[in-house]
Amino acid sequence: MDKISKKGLLAVSFGTSVNASREKTIDAIEADFKEAFPDYTLYRAWTSRVIIEKLKKRDGIQIDTVGEALERMLADGVTEVVVQPTHVISGIENEQMTADILTYRDQFAAVRFGTPLLVNEEDFCAVIKAVMTEFKHISREEALVFMGHGTPHNANSTYSVLSQKLKDMGYENVFLGTVESGPSINILMQQVHAYGAKRVTLAPFMVVAGDHALNDMSGDDKDSWRKQLEASGFIVNCVLKGLGEYPGIRRLYIKHIQDAIERAALRL
Repeated sequence: MDKISKKGLLAVSFGTSVNASREKTIDAIEADFKEAFPDYTLYRAWTSRVIIEKLKKRDGIQIDTVGEALERMLADGVTEVVVQPTHVISGIENEQMTADILTYRDQFAAVRFGTPLLVNEEDFCAVIKAVMTEFKHISREEALVFMGHGTPHNANSTYSVLSQKLKDMGYENVFLGTVESGPSINILMQQVHAYGAKRVTLAPFMVVAGDHALNDMSGDDKDSWRKQLEASGFIVNCVLKGLGEYPGIRRLYIKHIQDAIERAALRL
């Protein structure tokens, strides 16, 4: 076991029950965190209790909740905590995570938060660059359609801001919707038809290529995005690759950790 540091880095993810995607995304992100911050002991927590229970029952894998991870850090003698969520936006999951952690604030000497993936203009540009580097083979005659998760939280507007930023940066053939909120697949299909593309590459705009990507996006059910696009006359290619697989995305999370540490240093 690694020697316990007084400084702990807590990586918080929603989680996934798709182990193959977890290994390529959440595990890869955390491995990069560990390499980038060797002075910190790395801890993991997931916010989805449903997924935590599923893995425990199905695979015998124990994943800490946020509270359990903080209790573990206290027991290990950690005094300084940096929290880095792998959440894409500052929505419900991120707010609940923050609230849970703040109840422990007085039990640590310091608690610092890195931001989710998309918070400011710099993030938007960095994310677009990282993602579009992976899809530079897409021709202008094709459409690239991303499926985000979406949320009833007002932070869902982040997806609209990112969509506009894509257009501002010249990616007229890239479209972004969400499975749980808007823009819906019906709106996206109208946009792709208006653009004039016949071929569509469909990819998740989520950290993991989990159940949503496998079922709601690329599944065989008639309501999946792939099936609806095909029924609308498009030739569809699905890319089952989560954002966590992209090196540029992992580097941005690391930058958010560095920013959190530097902000704290400036206040000293």
